[in-house]
Amino acid sequence: MRLRYSFRLYPNGSQRSAPTRAFGCARVVYNDALRARETARADGLPFPRTGDLSKALITEAKKTPDREWPGELSAVVLQQSLRDLDTAYRNFFDGLKGKRPRTGAPRFKSRKDNRQAVRFTANARWKITSGGDLSLPKVGDVRVKWSRVLPSEPSTVTVVKDAAGRYFCSFVVESDPDTDLTRMPDTDAVVGIDLGLTHVAILSDGTKIDSPKFLRRAEKKLKRAQQSLSRKAKGSNNRGKARLKVAEAHAKVADARREFHHQLSTKVIRENQAVAVEDLAVKGLARTNLARPVHDAGWSAFVTMLEYKAARYGRTFLRIGRFEPTSQVCSNCGVKGGPKPLDVRVWQCQGCGGRLDRDVNAAVNVAKAAGLAVSACGAQVRPGLLPAPRSEAGTRLSAAPSARSVEGITAR
Repeated sequence: MRLRYSFRLYPNGSQRSAPTRAFGCARVVYNDALRARETARADGLPFPRTGDLSKALITEAKKTPDREWPGELSAVVLQQSLRDLDTAYRNFFDGLKGKRPRTGAPRFKSRKDNRQAVRFTANARWKITSGGDLSLPKVGDVRVKWSRVLPSEPSTVTVVKDAAGRYFCSFVVESDPDTDLTRMPDTDAVVGIDLGLTHVAILSDGTKIDSPKFLRRAEKKLKRAQQSLSRKAKGSNNRGKARLKVAEAHAKVADARREFHHQLSTKVIRENQAVAVEDLAVKGLARTNLARPVHDAGWSAFVTMLEYKAARYGRTFLRIGRFEPTSQVCSNCGVKGGPKPLDVRVWQCQGCGGRLDRDVNAAVNVAKAAGLAVSACGAQVRPGLLPAPRSEAGTRLSAAPSARSVEGITAR
């Protein structure tokens, strides 16, 4: 399987100009190729092939006085930009055919985009030096903050600049789960997970993980930074500085959330052989008044981490349908109690009389719907009284009661 590792880059003052030129050249080639294909489509002509675009926009364009500047950087970067356009078109057409989720048509890139990236393949002759620096063609040796060891020799490296002005290098490596030294030992435990807002994850064994609510905790700081940005004149240097402060505040929130998801997903995968989750309609929930807490919880990112870590470490990952009535069915007896408002957190089953925690009961049902054998004991808060049969609902006296006994019953 292919894995992507990302590390922080720290280019010095002179090294920052080279990636900036590379971002601009790759963006111009991408936009020119997109414009050529859209013009051909509007004229009813076939799409220009990648080879023809490469010859016209890279090889021949470098010979003209107006396009000499792409010769200052590696041609691999420009070639990969054309490959990115091919991928964008392929994803768009596959979405129309139903082969993958629908995506929009390729759009022109802007220098004001939050994310700028260029990719170097092995043909660019980049390397990792003996001192631990990343040597890039026509850039130099850039210092890298290594947080882990790469499992194998990387095939490509992507240099990324985010909205906060930070630089990262992203490596793609091949990893074999069967021979990976980090493979986890097998275990007999299985778990179902119900995702929520107050508790970001509720496990079928009764464990509830509170939601850190990173965005809500940083709201005051983000508000002050955004207010400061709105006061700055457009196009001024102070506005650019204020924009960076807003981006840095959002980056800290995203980094903290990502670190929390990594730690939680690794813990769940390490302790369980099989994991089952529910396929939630996150896009639909994001259109409601719960949009902010839903995005703050980051369900999609957490589930994605569970899925790829399960594949890497030899675990089983299962996903059930979103229309499964996990919150309506009693996990003890299977009686369906019908839909319930969100404010109902504990409910009593009409079949077995058990008082059930809504979230834990749903987690148990998620596991059972996925075919996992889990115990339903965690879903029951405390045993309730069974409803009496209709034939035993009243009190039958064998003889006519006396006036005194009737008076006592009435008084009670």
